[in-house]
Amino acid sequence: MRKRSKKSVTLFDLARLREELERANREIEQPDFWNNPEYAQKVMKEKRSMEATVENYESLEKSLGDIGEMIELTEMEEASGASSEELAEMAAGIESDFAAVQERLEELRLKTLLTGKYDHCGAILSIHAGTGGVDAMDWASMLLRMYTRWCEKKAYHVKILDLQRDPEAGIKSATLLVEGENAYGYLKNEKGVHRLVRISPFNAAGKRQTSFAMLEVVPELDEDITVEINPEDLRIDTYRSSGAGGQHVNKTDSAIRITHLPTNIVVTCQNERSQQQNKEMAMKILTARLTELAEQEHQENLAELKGDYSMNTWGSQIRSYVFQPYTMVKDHRTGAETANVNAVMDGDLDAFINAKLKQREEA
Repeated sequence: MRKRSKKSVTLFDLARLREELERANREIEQPDFWNNPEYAQKVMKEKRSMEATVENYESLEKSLGDIGEMIELTEMEEASGASSEELAEMAAGIESDFAAVQERLEELRLKTLLTGKYDHCGAILSIHAGTGGVDAMDWASMLLRMYTRWCEKKAYHVKILDLQRDPEAGIKSATLLVEGENAYGYLKNEKGVHRLVRISPFNAAGKRQTSFAMLEVVPELDEDITVEINPEDLRIDTYRSSGAGGQHVNKTDSAIRITHLPTNIVVTCQNERSQQQNKEMAMKILTARLTELAEQEHQENLAELKGDYSMNTWGSQIRSYVFQPYTMVKDHRTGAETANVNAVMDGDLDAFINAKLKQREEA
């Protein structure tokens, strides 16, 4: 089977995009297309992405056409002596429709900024409770809900790979697989330390408490991307699962913890149904984290990195969430902020994610 060329197609180059889509359709029609299932699935995924983009663009064109027709109709109504109230109502409708089109155009424009090597991939998101005791673990569970709600709004599929609950409240850590186009591109800038300030519900004196949690985000790599990992560099431990997963949970040592000794990166997985499945998923997460590390450091220096990788980001606080004595969520990198804490905690994160994308565009 011939190797399919990967041409760069800009989001607003509709003619070029349709040409690429037609080329994909011709390839899919070939009798030997499914001889290589992995390659075929990749082409089908690209095809669906292009179809969605074309559909969005055509929908915008139709919306703009409808607005143009409404403007003409309003002018005709004005010429025929329509009342000012009727004209004002029609104008308000046009303004509302145009604002909606502008918002959708901005979403498409921001999508063009996702040009990183792995931006198109799904994402593996890990949440770790930091300093702050039980409040920090409660904060980690709140972040888990926040990002899950954001994923739902984006129609991304979320799968919990590992969940370490605290017996008193909240979670010690959680790892999620977020499946969907560009999930990593949007979420990659969320990694770092998230700070919460509130009146602690666990403090009888009602004192204000500051808690921290850290996010790690790595891409869900395609199957054809591999990283050479020396088995001698791994320590693999098994333990009894503690979360959901069917009748096998808590009866067998099916959970897996893998430690990459040269970097001290630790990954765990317990929510698959067998030890082998947990091991395969843990290796997938480890591969993604090592790939990210290799992108950040020269490959020749990778072997020299020691055990401080997992902790050196605790000082890089990226966002504060203040519940008391006032309400505010502020991103310390972009300056984006809002007083609507409840909306943010319910997954309304686009303002912060988009602000970071725009900042990278301006840099």
